[in-house]
Amino acid sequence: MHRRPIVAIVLFCLFGGAAEALDDAPAAKPRRPNVLFLIADDLNNLFGCYGDPLAKTPNVDRLAARGVLFERAYCAYPLCGPSRNSLLTGLHPNSTGILENSQIFRQTIPSHVSLPQAFRRSGYFAARIGKLYHYNVPNSIGTNGHDDPGSWELESNPAGVDRLEEQPRIFSLTPGSFGASLSWYASPRADQHHTDGLNAEDAEWVLERCARRKDRPFFLAVGFFRPHTPYVAPKAYFDLYPEKDMPVVQGVKEDQADVPPAGLASYKKDEDKLTDDLRRQCLQAYRASISFMDAQVGRVVAALDRLGLADDTVIVFTSDHGYHVGEHGLWQKRSLFEECARVPLLIVAPGAAKPGTVARSPVSHVDLYPTLAELCGVKAPANLQGQSLVPMLNDASTAGRGWAVTQVSRGGKGSRFFGYSLRTPRWRYTEWDEGRKGRELYDHDADPREITNLAADPALAGTVERLSAQLREAAKGTFPPSGKTPALLPGLWAPNLTNP
Repeated sequence: MHRRPIVAIVLFCLFGGAAEALDDAPAAKPRRPNVLFLIADDLNNLFGCYGDPLAKTPNVDRLAARGVLFERAYCAYPLCGPSRNSLLTGLHPNSTGILENSQIFRQTIPSHVSLPQAFRRSGYFAARIGKLYHYNVPNSIGTNGHDDPGSWELESNPAGVDRLEEQPRIFSLTPGSFGASLSWYASPRADQHHTDGLNAEDAEWVLERCARRKDRPFFLAVGFFRPHTPYVAPKAYFDLYPEKDMPVVQGVKEDQADVPPAGLASYKKDEDKLTDDLRRQCLQAYRASISFMDAQVGRVVAALDRLGLADDTVIVFTSDHGYHVGEHGLWQKRSLFEECARVPLLIVAPGAAKPGTVARSPVSHVDLYPTLAELCGVKAPANLQGQSLVPMLNDASTAGRGWAVTQVSRGGKGSRFFGYSLRTPRWRYTEWDEGRKGRELYDHDADPREITNLAADPALAGTVERLSAQLREAAKGTFPPSGKTPALLPGLWAPNLTNP
């Protein structure tokens, strides 16, 4: 397959051509740190550096050894669009007004300055390759998706064989549906022909030109599409995970017995078609897609190193939200269990982070905006709702805020209600519709898989009361100080958040 000459020409005209005159540029002020922001799609914590015994993820594992691994990092909302808008604005979904896909914060809070936009305003070259804001996968691959043009100076949207050629050969639980249904394909084509391989190639191209521009720092965001379904990756990555070795979650009915119906409502009807053989094939494909994405991360970081940029560059690696692969009988996203709310988060910050350390206090995606702004001396909006993680980068034992909150909605228009979940170092406490539709309490010291719901245990009534009050106070903080919800559907989802 031939590369995209139009994209190359546009990139050259926007950025590459200017490099020819750099030799005559005046002496620059001391450089501020660059930022390389790497984000994967629908990715959980199945990495070697997070303790997964089956993972083949050498590149992300090496990246963890270079900086701080956040053991307990959480998304604000376990769905691509709301999560990405939240991460990129530094605001919770109740303040962005974005609670579904295919929306952008400019519809609700149009004057807010996004994370990359703040860097642009501070003189950074801000570029996006692949998926940062929401895209319909796979149909939006190769387009701008639901992007925010004000965030970027340069945009690149590769499309590889996974999007352009191979879709007719992809297996799906719902034939012809790939973005929402469990779908997979072991491709005979090599890395460089796939969309994420092209993303990595374009990232190398931009980094080469950034290396020639010594007077201007960069904010380069690279959004990989894998492991989002359809799980399409070169066959070599499937071979890393023999199907027979893929574990199938057992005891699902017993696990589900004490979970409120709202806690299991992300289940999809087509998943009834899953046999144990299909579950193994699905998990093989998902893990293969992670390893394929990991290889592309390695390629981009290797380019950063090769070009002499690493010592002046903050690297972030994360995902938009976690992902179920059979736990609690669930697959994919939109739950408030640990597997779905938790995300990988690595930060490499030369001079500010001790390599190879682990921060265990809970943190949130909304913390990334103030953190990067502080590290790089960039002016941030005053209404950001996260904490800076710089103290935790300096000393991983720092507690910081000490909790994270994740929310999700259930029901449709006119019947919508919310679940809010609070994660502390020991507990996960969840309320559905302020407790009217159920509560969940899990003790991570004794039950890290969240199998036993302790919310009705009389011996823990005081713990439930304390965590309920803490959750409600935290949920109030997800709204704008004015109390006015910038919603596309005004008043639909603002909970009362009163005490029980």
